[in-house]
Amino acid sequence: MKKNFVFIIGTAAIIVGIIIGRYSSHFTMGIEKAERKPLYWIDSMEPQIHYPSPGKSRMGMELVPIYPEETKATESPGAIHISPTVVNNLGVRMVLVHKGTLSRDIETVGYVEPNENKISHINSYAEGWIEKLIAKTLEEPVKKGQLLLQLYSPMLVNAQEEYLIALDSKNQYLIDASYKKLLAFRISDQQIQQLKQTRKANQLVNVYALQDGIISKLNVREGTHVLPETEIMSLVDLSSIWMDAQIYEDQANWVKVGEVAEARLPAFPGKVWKGEVDYVYPQVDPVTRTVKVRFRFDNPEGILKPNMYANIKLLTESKPNVITIPTEALIRTSKGDHVVISLGDGRFDVRPVTIGIESGDQVEILSGLTTGEQVVISGQFLIDSESNLKSSFQRLEAQKGGNASPVNGKSNVIIGHGTIKAIDLRNHRLTIKHDAIKAIDWPAMTMTFTVPEKTDISQLEVGSTINFHLEKNKDNQMVITHIEKAD
Repeated sequence: MKKNFVFIIGTAAIIVGIIIGRYSSHFTMGIEKAERKPLYWIDSMEPQIHYPSPGKSRMGMELVPIYPEETKATESPGAIHISPTVVNNLGVRMVLVHKGTLSRDIETVGYVEPNENKISHINSYAEGWIEKLIAKTLEEPVKKGQLLLQLYSPMLVNAQEEYLIALDSKNQYLIDASYKKLLAFRISDQQIQQLKQTRKANQLVNVYALQDGIISKLNVREGTHVLPETEIMSLVDLSSIWMDAQIYEDQANWVKVGEVAEARLPAFPGKVWKGEVDYVYPQVDPVTRTVKVRFRFDNPEGILKPNMYANIKLLTESKPNVITIPTEALIRTSKGDHVVISLGDGRFDVRPVTIGIESGDQVEILSGLTTGEQVVISGQFLIDSESNLKSSFQRLEAQKGGNASPVNGKSNVIIGHGTIKAIDLRNHRLTIKHDAIKAIDWPAMTMTFTVPEKTDISQLEVGSTINFHLEKNKDNQMVITHIEKAD
């Protein structure tokens, strides 16, 4: 009796221990499950696109969290495995995807041009002859107020004599009128005061420089007959110069008047000039698809000469908090931009990405990558070729043994089976709870599909069981192209 009692007690203890052990195991697993943090979220229809937070995908599907141990299960059909030795031999290099500030720098080339606001033209305001030319050499430097030439003009001599007569008459009205006439002929105030003192008309009228600069044009010689419309010479001040450059049309909106620019000239290695954007031209060149931008730089020493070649860097406003990768990681194809990501343990996958602005050797990633992932920046083209080959073989196998089969001569039609859960006649959409579709690795789930307008869905009813055909549209999304009620 006592032995039986001990046996019963022992058996009960074992049963209780098993129950407690199982309960604590489930409890521990629940805690671990709750404490785990997803790496990212995916749409089961498009597992190659990663989302940084929960919500809905671009196709309207609920996103599914992916945990570290589940990443291998979410690899795309093109994912490949490469041994560490081969990776080393290929020279595969990787960098981490990071988030930071992307400076939108623009680098271009330009040429030095005179500042047109610093150009003055010398003209005669009366018919006459160049009696004496003081500044005789093209590109000769001159100072403001420097004597340039002496002009003989009977009209100017008469104007001086009229002023003298007015002075003798002491008629203030005549004095003021004759004085204003001399000023209208651009006779300097210095010469008028000299005339007033000497009381003798000058046969030669002096013409002075209106600004500092160099003689950029010289169209006369001594003895040349000139008229008021004759441009005798032009002066240009090179203490402030322009640089004209071209930028791409997609960069035009980055540029604002007043933004800082740097210029480096091959003629002066190591020297940097600081300037600013002076003007953004309003038209796009129809041939080069570029926009002209004018920069202004100070040139106090005058060492920057017109037509010099310059490398210009425009420092535009930075864009903060963006995901960036090196541009060399991008694989650009006619079907879009892709990158090769490292999944660890020699596993690689090709991922489509949407890019934003490019600046220098960095490019913004709008979607397709998350911070912390590794992208391949060397050897990615070889991996991409291998991935494409693997995907092609898997598609062939899927067509042989899965749901994909030729329909009406089309080999890319995928057949599905499911039950209608909702009908949206306004937007021409169907929500279907479908079975697993092996051809494209879709598990059984409920999804909303777009149906082309040519396919009539007005006769369908919620709850009906249907067979349907799927094809990708121009936006690479699956749409229903054919519907028939299941038997």
